[in-house]
Amino acid sequence: MTIKEDLMNDHVGLTDTFAARRYFAKFETITGHLETVADMMKDQQRLSKRDRKVVLDYVQRLGRTFRALANKYLLTGRDTGTFFGSLSIDSTESGFPVFHEILNMAADAQQAERHLRNMPSIEALKDDMVRTIVGDLEIPTKLQFAMSQRKYYEALRANEMFWNRNDPELLWAGTVDNRRSFLVHWAVYDSESNLPVIYLMDVEDTGATALPKDTRRWPQAQAKLMSQSVAGLKLVTIAKGFDLDFDDLHPKRLRRLYVGPMYSSAFTLQNGPIRQVLEDAHSPQGEDWALAWTVETLESERVVEEKSGWFGKVEREVFALDPFGAQGVDSGATRTQRSLILPQKPYQVLDDLKIPGFANVQKFVVAPSGRVISYN
Repeated sequence: MTIKEDLMNDHVGLTDTFAARRYFAKFETITGHLETVADMMKDQQRLSKRDRKVVLDYVQRLGRTFRALANKYLLTGRDTGTFFGSLSIDSTESGFPVFHEILNMAADAQQAERHLRNMPSIEALKDDMVRTIVGDLEIPTKLQFAMSQRKYYEALRANEMFWNRNDPELLWAGTVDNRRSFLVHWAVYDSESNLPVIYLMDVEDTGATALPKDTRRWPQAQAKLMSQSVAGLKLVTIAKGFDLDFDDLHPKRLRRLYVGPMYSSAFTLQNGPIRQVLEDAHSPQGEDWALAWTVETLESERVVEEKSGWFGKVEREVFALDPFGAQGVDSGATRTQRSLILPQKPYQVLDDLKIPGFANVQKFVVAPSGRVISYN
């Protein structure tokens, strides 16, 4: 059965050793380019220096997550003496591992220290491998599996992954009109879209105690934001709910960044024009991909005052919505910026086809040398 035939279901397992390794190698390349794209977005003033640092941290966490999973599934399809399954990916919607893979990884992290205590050290495993190869003239598959699992749990112990929940953190952003201002950022691996999603929210704080030191408001704000971090919710719904729940926290801007979907002629069953682009490109192995990168932005347009109690007043934000976007007011955002990151050969096909839907999509094109060039 070919890889294509294997991918006829939405969620499929990569059961072939070389297919799994090609998949992880592809993402190693892609996440490396994402760091360059974040730098270019800063240069284009689409991300501030502070925003770029936050986004880059999540991208690097995502890269470490893929490297950890690559170790976990390094011996996929080999007789290791232990059944451990295969990597499940979403082959039609995202091209990324399915949500339960990230969830299982978080569960494994809770047990990482215990597993490592019961495993031989890397040095001991290497010595055993040498004895097996030289003395027994055998391929040390079981020892290779033990080594891969050791490296997997060591990576999890470092706790520097992109988890299914990456709880909100605060960065001081100065003062605005004598008000404390913070950048709140968090991220999730969305269970419906099987995509990493990053959130950035600029907040002004008029509370008596600064938000990071407020033992009541900050935990409540974190819980509220995480409960609303669902890709199916519009940004305006999330921002308005936060604004109503906290009278002294004022969300001035909320952004949501989708990393993906990833399209590949070898691993995904994409529909629409991107399928023709990848097929017509006839790209060599490792260059048959394209990654979507979308940023939704919601901005406060003005402030109104509402009565609170008998004599009090509170500020409420009125958010600007884009009436001329692709989905009109229903988009729930002020604007949406779509980008596509892809190697040079697929870009050339895309440019030749002049597909109308891609006219306003910014393209970050990866040259064979590894240099990334931006085209509008």
